[in-house]
Amino acid sequence: MDFIMSCVGFAVGLGNVWRFPYLCYKNGGGVFLIPYMLIVLVGGIPIFFLEIALGQFMKAGSINVWNIAPLFKGLGYASMVIVFFCNTYYIMVLAWGFYYFIKSFSSTLPWSTCDNEWNTPSCIEFFRHPNCENGSLANATAAPNLTCLQLAEGRSPIIEFWENKVLGISEGLDQPGRMNWEMLLCLVAVWILVYFCVWKGVKSTGKIVYFTATFPYVVLVILFVRGVTLPGAYDGIMFYIKPDWSKLGEAQVWIDAGTQIFFSYAIGLGALTALGSYNRFNNDCYRDAFMLALINSGTSFFAGFVVFSILGFMAAEQGVHISQVAESGPGLAFIAYPKAVSLMPVAPVWAALFFFMLLLLGLDSQFVGVEGFVTGILDLFPARSYHRYRREIAVAICCFLCFIIDLSMITQGGMYVFQLFDYYSASGMTLLWQAFWECIVVSWVYGADRFMDDVARMIGYRPFPWMKWCWSFITPCVCMGIFLFHLVNYKPLTYNNVYVYPWWGEVIGWCLALSSMLCIPVSVLYKLFRAKGTFKQRWAHLTTPVWGPHHMEYMAPDAHSRTPALAPGTADHNKVIIFESVM
Repeated sequence: MDFIMSCVGFAVGLGNVWRFPYLCYKNGGGVFLIPYMLIVLVGGIPIFFLEIALGQFMKAGSINVWNIAPLFKGLGYASMVIVFFCNTYYIMVLAWGFYYFIKSFSSTLPWSTCDNEWNTPSCIEFFRHPNCENGSLANATAAPNLTCLQLAEGRSPIIEFWENKVLGISEGLDQPGRMNWEMLLCLVAVWILVYFCVWKGVKSTGKIVYFTATFPYVVLVILFVRGVTLPGAYDGIMFYIKPDWSKLGEAQVWIDAGTQIFFSYAIGLGALTALGSYNRFNNDCYRDAFMLALINSGTSFFAGFVVFSILGFMAAEQGVHISQVAESGPGLAFIAYPKAVSLMPVAPVWAALFFFMLLLLGLDSQFVGVEGFVTGILDLFPARSYHRYRREIAVAICCFLCFIIDLSMITQGGMYVFQLFDYYSASGMTLLWQAFWECIVVSWVYGADRFMDDVARMIGYRPFPWMKWCWSFITPCVCMGIFLFHLVNYKPLTYNNVYVYPWWGEVIGWCLALSSMLCIPVSVLYKLFRAKGTFKQRWAHLTTPVWGPHHMEYMAPDAHSRTPALAPGTADHNKVIIFESVM
């Protein structure tokens, strides 16, 4: 149960709340569910299961798990680089959430009024537009002292609080500006929180996630009930689910579906492998994989109804189309949701509750990511070099390094740095590349049938052959197909569809992406060159698995002595007991 809760906590995060609903409305509403579900079946679930089963079988973190084919240990190093970058920038969302959480403890929410120092003259609290339906009435007076044209150009106090107060956003990446000291304190606070969640290992994180993984669902249900009772909610929800069939022919829709699944399912980060490694050897990880996939995708779909009922209301209030109401990414969580909260009676209570949920959603994803990274690092050091406090020291060093990099994200140009990390370092391209090689190594280097036998040895029955077909043929083709589409349809990064990043910004982004992607080919070439013998001998030596002590116990020829016998006549054809020596 600790494992299930940790996986739910890690995989169900802020991506389900702000990425999926946005991608849905961007890519034709309900139509987006078709490519999404297809790629879940041929890509998401098979690799999710592969990573968990691999960790459980090898009983190792994201690097040593590739002792199954030592030549490809670069896969482990690549996943460590990706999860390190993820841990670095993802914490910023927690810092913003924590800032909003603190600001919620006031009688009037600071993002609900226009009389603050950070507001501009175009800030409008209430949009009244019954006289503005006709476009020719641009100069008609729609509200006290305001014309319809001024109303159309008005900005919500929520958007102004986000851009002017929280981000203090500058003109571009080349203008970092000053550091936001309030955000610095929030960042320190969340890193301390993460440290004390992780420092004692899975014994503590396994219990903390019982709360952090379940409580957000309670708040989401409450917000859903409130959202659907707002005027305009029906239009918003219809916009979310109404299909636009023409979108199916666009490559970008399929790219977005694949990217979202790999990001949302936390594939390729090595953390699922680390969590699986703490399982009992005989845990039924096949059943767990399907259950976790259902919870993850179900949460994404449900969160969309919450978001769009609120976006529908905001659009109705401002008299604009729903697509114009909120931008993607963090803006959706820090603009649309606060709006919903500010409309409820006793708003500060609801605001504090909502941002507490946001903190919990991100917190468990963050500390399981740190856990996965630290597990991989500690696996590199032999047990005899064991220091009494080595885990605590390793976690402290990891948190401090990430914190130093985070300082660039709390400046006025910090949002541009955040987007660079988000778009390149742990993007769809890097995760697709990682997933492709994971499938190739397990199914073609180690052997798909051989791994299916190993899984059967663990869980007591063979998974449906669909998994083997996916690992061997379908999933690598899907991953590489979307990866190539991504390259062909590559668009330079922009902020809010207005600011275009300079060329050197893109170069930094590609360096972040290639730092993980090159780990795999570089390590393969390095190991092959260092080995001795002919190419065939080197290959044979470097692809021979390195087994751990537990393999000798579970996979020895006398395994039948440790396996409960089935009563005569009750043999289950699905059950297989494999007697095979690996010595």
